[in-house]
Amino acid sequence: MKVSVIGLGKLGSPMVAAFASRGFEVIGVDVNSEFVRLINEGKPPVFETDLDEYLKKNKERISATKDYREAVLNSEITFIIVPTPSEKNGNFSTQYVVQAGKEIGKALKEKPNFHLVVLTSTVTPGSTEGDLLPVLEEYSGKKCGIGFGLCYNPEFIALGSVINGLLNPDFVLIGESDKRSGDILESFYKDFCLNNPPIKRMSIINAEITKIALNTYVTTKISYSNMLAELCEKIPGGNIDVVTDALGCDRRIGHKYLKGALGYGGPCFPRDNRALIFTAKRFGVELPIAEATDKINRHQVQRLVKKVLSFLPKNGKVCILGLSYKPETNVIEESQSVEIAKEISEKGISVIAFDPQAMENAKKVLNKVSFANSLKEAVEQADLILITVPWKEFKEIQPDWLKDGAILFDCWRILDPKKYKGKYFAIGISS
Repeated sequence: MKVSVIGLGKLGSPMVAAFASRGFEVIGVDVNSEFVRLINEGKPPVFETDLDEYLKKNKERISATKDYREAVLNSEITFIIVPTPSEKNGNFSTQYVVQAGKEIGKALKEKPNFHLVVLTSTVTPGSTEGDLLPVLEEYSGKKCGIGFGLCYNPEFIALGSVINGLLNPDFVLIGESDKRSGDILESFYKDFCLNNPPIKRMSIINAEITKIALNTYVTTKISYSNMLAELCEKIPGGNIDVVTDALGCDRRIGHKYLKGALGYGGPCFPRDNRALIFTAKRFGVELPIAEATDKINRHQVQRLVKKVLSFLPKNGKVCILGLSYKPETNVIEESQSVEIAKEISEKGISVIAFDPQAMENAKKVLNKVSFANSLKEAVEQADLILITVPWKEFKEIQPDWLKDGAILFDCWRILDPKKYKGKYFAIGISS
């Protein structure tokens, strides 16, 4: 089977590589000429774990172009994974989805065979059938379910482990316009996935609700853990790790995302939560839990900045370790680490930062922060070291790197406090 992927960004490129690794011939499409060139050369246009290796290994089954027509006419399924930027009210813009739909529709007009269009980009409920479907029908001159099929099929993956997440998903979500389209996509995933996951088929609208509802549930769990961490800090002897370790043993709760540290960030969690709130308001429904989740998450930055200022000696220098929104990625979108660095530096405090992957992106938005060339260089200069992202590299901090009297603040509790001279503090542990 031949498939095409529209959009070669941080999710599209790994999709191309993963599909090809399972024997599918893949045509990638992007308006960015540089992305197209790199994919054709077997090189990654974005940073992602294992992407370089997968593109090189499967180069003979991968091609890329700027031409939608070429891609659609030479494939049986087209996946759309273009940006859907958040608007101020929490809604997702479908501007790029509609643009892609017009070009796909034009190509479908020339195609005699049934073709399946799959929207993978996250959208607010009602967008697939309300925005994309009419454009496909208008520009193709065909009826959905007869001349072509349409499915909504978002992925549940995390940057830094996208390829593994695609190949081994917890489940596959398919919102289908008709049974034939769902059958085609289910058959594709049975050949593609390595772990034989459950495949949940439903209407498109229910799949759209499921996508943002799932991510909102996860963010609720994160904010709940962070709320408990703040409480544990205030109660003498409180320890969030002890508490959550016990809580997670209950099968109704589980240990995943039950950490108690900094808030969530990135391109999915914050905006999916707000999108669910936006959707509810459209239909006259209040979602107080989702609203509280977002409020608690926003609170984490200010609460940590306040702690840093209370610990920092006069004219002290702050070292921030971690700028990406999570380990194993260079993405800084909605990164609480970046927000903390910005808040502290804008108060006139000297800030030096280090991150294994995200510094180039962070330099574009942190004008008052200096950047170290190494972990050691960053730590040695600081009066207060703040670990904001649990990169495994940060476990290599040596005690003799710290200044006398330096304060070590470990947001994720990745270090053994007994090893380090000076003062050690952590989120979620009573001091």
